[in-house]
Amino acid sequence: MKKVLWLVVGVAVGFVAAHQIAKTSGGKKFFDDVNAKAHDFSDAVVDGYKQREAELRAAIDDIN
Repeated sequence: MKKVLWLVVGVAVGFVAAHQIAKTSGGKKFFDDVNAKAHDFSDAVVDGYKQREAELRAAIDDIN
């Protein structure tokens, strides 16, 4: 239970720190950059998933 408390405290402190940093121009730029990279990564994962799904569907269609 003590570990969970420390986890919650750490998350709360991290959230407050990130909120304060995001108020600065450099912090906003940093978080905008992180957000853009995360969006690019998720787009790449979705594209890869769709390509693989299409490959598997084509292979199944070839079998049938």
